[in-house]
Amino acid sequence: MKNKLTGQELWQHAKTIIPGGNQLLSKKAERFLPDLWPSYYKDAKGCEIWDISGNRYLDFAQLGVGSCVLGYADEDVNTAVINSINRGSMGSLNSYEEVELAERLIDLHPWAGMARFTKTGGEACAVAVRIARAASGKDKVAFCGYHGWHDWYVSSNLADASNLDGQLLPGLNPAGVPRSLGNSTIPFNYNDIDSFKESIKDHINDIGVIIMEPVRGKEPNLGFLQEIRKIANEIGAVLIFDEVTSGFRKNMGGIHLLYGVEPDIAVFGKALGNGFPISAIIGKKEVMESATSSFISSTMWTERTGFVAALATIDKMEKYNVQDDLIKYGKQINAGWKSIADKTGVNIHISGIEPLTNISFAHENPNAMQTYYAQEMLKKGYLLGSSVYSTFAYNTDIINKFIQDSEEVFHLISLTIKNNNLMSCLQGEVISKGFKRLNS
Repeated sequence: MKNKLTGQELWQHAKTIIPGGNQLLSKKAERFLPDLWPSYYKDAKGCEIWDISGNRYLDFAQLGVGSCVLGYADEDVNTAVINSINRGSMGSLNSYEEVELAERLIDLHPWAGMARFTKTGGEACAVAVRIARAASGKDKVAFCGYHGWHDWYVSSNLADASNLDGQLLPGLNPAGVPRSLGNSTIPFNYNDIDSFKESIKDHINDIGVIIMEPVRGKEPNLGFLQEIRKIANEIGAVLIFDEVTSGFRKNMGGIHLLYGVEPDIAVFGKALGNGFPISAIIGKKEVMESATSSFISSTMWTERTGFVAALATIDKMEKYNVQDDLIKYGKQINAGWKSIADKTGVNIHISGIEPLTNISFAHENPNAMQTYYAQEMLKKGYLLGSSVYSTFAYNTDIINKFIQDSEEVFHLISLTIKNNNLMSCLQGEVISKGFKRLNS
C-alpha cells in the first residue's frame, strides 16, 4: 500500500479495483459491520488478530471462515509446512505426502477405498459431482445445502431464481452460467424426507447424484440420512456427503461417522489444513475409479504444502483430542449466551452444532440487533459474527471474558428495546445477510 489507510478505507478502495472487493463472500465487511469493520489483518496468532492499523482483537468471527480449527499460525503445522517449503514445495515428481494423506483419510473412514485432492472446498465438490456422474452414468443432481460457486450448483437458479434461497444464498444471480444447464439440479430441504421424495419423483430415472451436507444448522432427524441412503441405492444414485464445513469438528473425520450412514463419496476442506489450502474427496473404490474415465487434473493440486499441513493437523488433533475441546468451548459459549439472555430479557435463538454455533435475535429487526452487538463488541476488542467456530486456541478464561463483555452489551441491547431507539444507536449501516447487496 502506498498510503496509510484504515481497514475501511482500504476496503472501499478495493471495491474499485477488485470486482466485489475480495475473493470470498463470507469475508465482506457488509456481512459483519458495515462502515466500521477492520476488513484487513496484518498478523494473526492463536485466536488473536491484529488489523492493519495495529489494533488487537480476539476473534469470534469465524476464525478464518472455519479453517483454523487449531488456531492461527499453529506452531506445529507451520513448522511442518515451512520445512516442506525449504525442501521444495513443487517438483516434477509427486509429493509422497499425497499418498500418506490418502492412507490416513482412508484409515479414518473404513468404508472408503480411494482419495483425490484439490485446494478448495468448492472445486472438491465439483470434482465429487463429476466423479459421481461418471460412475452413475446419469446427469441430474439432487442437492441440499451449500456446495460452492461452480456452474453445476448455481445452475439451479436458472430454473427458479428462488431455488437456492433455502441453501444459504438467497437471491443468488446465476449470470454467466449457461442456460443449457437449467433443470440439471434439483434442490430439497434438510430433515424433510417428504420434500426429498417430492423433489425427485419426476426425475427418478435421471438422477445420478445426491449431494448434501449431513449436518448444518441442526442435527439430522432420526432416520433421515438412512432414508436418503436407502433411496440412493434404489434409484442408482451416488450419495455424496459434503463435509467441507462439518468435517473434523465433533470427531476425527467426517461427522457422518457419528450417525452410522456411509456415503459413496465424502468431501472435506476447511479444518483439514488449519488455514492452508487442501481439500479431499474420498470414496468407495468402485465409485472413485470412475475418475480415470473423466478428465480431472490441475497443476497446483500436486503442490506439497497442503498435504503436509493436513497431515500435521490430523496428528495434532489426534494427540490432543482437539474435538473434545471444540465441543466444550461451543457448549460454554451457548450456556453463556443463554444465561445473559435470561438476565437481560433479550430473546435469542441458538442453533448449529456445538463447535459451530450460531446466535440470532428474536426481534423485529434481527439484523440490526446483530449489527449493534458486533459494533459494541468491536469497541471491547472482539471481532464478532453471528456464527462462532470454536478453536483449540480458545480457553475457558477467554470465553468467560467474552461472555462477561457480551453481558454488558446485552444490557445495552435491552435498553434499546425499552427505549425503541436501536437504529439511532447504530454508527453505520445494518449488516446484509443476503447475496444481492453483497455482490457489488
